[in-house]
Amino acid sequence: MNFYRSLLNGAGSPREMTQAVGTHRRDFLRSITGATAGAALFSLAPLRALALPRTRKVVVVTFGGGARDEETFMPEGQENIPHLLNELIPQSTFFTQVVNRGILGHYVATASLATGVYETFNNFAAVPPDNPTVFEYFRRELKRPASDAWVVAPSNGFNRIGESDHRGYGRGLGAGVILPKRLLAAALSSAGEGQYEHLLRDNYETPLYTPELSGNEIELRQMAEILKLSVSDFTAHARSLASPDELSVYIARQLMRQLAPSLLWITLHDIDIAHSGAYSLYIEGIQRSDRLCAEIWNTIQSDPEYAGKTTLFILPDFGRDSDNDAGGNGFQHHRTGDPLSRTTWMMVLGPGIRQNVVIDRAVESVDLVPTLGSVLGFSAQLSHGNPISEVS
Repeated sequence: MNFYRSLLNGAGSPREMTQAVGTHRRDFLRSITGATAGAALFSLAPLRALALPRTRKVVVVTFGGGARDEETFMPEGQENIPHLLNELIPQSTFFTQVVNRGILGHYVATASLATGVYETFNNFAAVPPDNPTVFEYFRRELKRPASDAWVVAPSNGFNRIGESDHRGYGRGLGAGVILPKRLLAAALSSAGEGQYEHLLRDNYETPLYTPELSGNEIELRQMAEILKLSVSDFTAHARSLASPDELSVYIARQLMRQLAPSLLWITLHDIDIAHSGAYSLYIEGIQRSDRLCAEIWNTIQSDPEYAGKTTLFILPDFGRDSDNDAGGNGFQHHRTGDPLSRTTWMMVLGPGIRQNVVIDRAVESVDLVPTLGSVLGFSAQLSHGNPISEVS
């Protein structure tokens, strides 16, 4: 009997199930990495980060479409995440219980991560978040230029995530948003090409939905100017890639090289191919995300503008259904809202972050924004979360 079947058969309260998931991750990671028992040893005085450098940058990587422990942290899934397990986790503080108490849709959940408030709008509506985003807090309080905050995201609605509809923030204070698939579609259309559909698939849950273009989205001509990248070079490189996430990471690297933004948010989305019901493609998405996270970290470490002063946060937006829940569809969807769908993880790497430490106390998705504020030096005053002491 596997871990999740035994968990569900003897299920207690949602809180107890969430703690059980976190405990499993903690014990598994400690067994393979020899990690320090962070919160368990310092329950009265939480383990804090070391002093951070004066000049700071932050890169946030989220997974649009979480991966279950069966395909990642369980023994049978370990082979799918060799870079996370062998390279990144030993350098990180790893949180085993990150609980999402909001709506389990990718755009609205990512917006909740970016605002520190559980947003309640329709996941498939082309609307901005109601509450100020981390990008607006960052730019307004620290008086940062528009070139210093960017989002690279899938194009199924994420064109509005850069800035909120809040009266005190909003227009002109958000992040620039680059949707690589939308740019590639425009480039191919202008060149009269109609192929590369594997790079252009836009929404795995509702294929008929196409968001309106609005917000602070970067267009093809602007991309060429900002990234010093010709349309022909962009399309030529795209032809060599296997997935939309590879295209997103390519664009993120160009941003880092040309503008070196202090706040860069990258949303990976390949794992969400699970909605198609193809288990093999879901596994490929996990394996690719694992590799791309390591590539992003290696880029940070090798770039003089980022090395030694960048904190990297990696976390899924939420989990997926169990195979044993009658109301769900297993790996394919995230419909039940049970603890397995809501409980995920986060790793944090960078200067001042303690390495090879596992924290098994629960934190929430909305804690991310105030924690970013503590790292970068701004106050997320309207967020509903709390700074995470082990990072702040």
